[in-house]
Amino acid sequence: MEFKSLFMAHVPDADPEKDNCVLATEKYKLYVRLVKGQSEALEVVRKLVKAEGIESIMLCPGFTHKDIAEIQEVVGPNVGITVARGDSLSSKVAMEAMKEAGWF
Repeated sequence: MEFKSLFMAHVPDADPEKDNCVLATEKYKLYVRLVKGQSEALEVVRKLVKAEGIESIMLCPGFTHKDIAEIQEVVGPNVGITVARGDSLSSKVAMEAMKEAGWF
């Protein structure tokens, strides 16, 4: 049996149907999905928790507290949710790189 988790990130030009992958070993399976916004995120978690038995979700820093609460409501209390948050310097560096890449 393997531990199954999902990493999800907001990306302005994402299409979760094609912007995804699965990495796996005998003991771990990581699903990666890129989404444009919250409605796609909710659809992805609803589908993957039910179909694949996801046990843990990791979110990029772009997810707000409200977004996280909505995701928790959809997946229920038996799925753990964590959010990748950096310190202020790390966040500033990432935001500058995202601006240069045309995200905003």
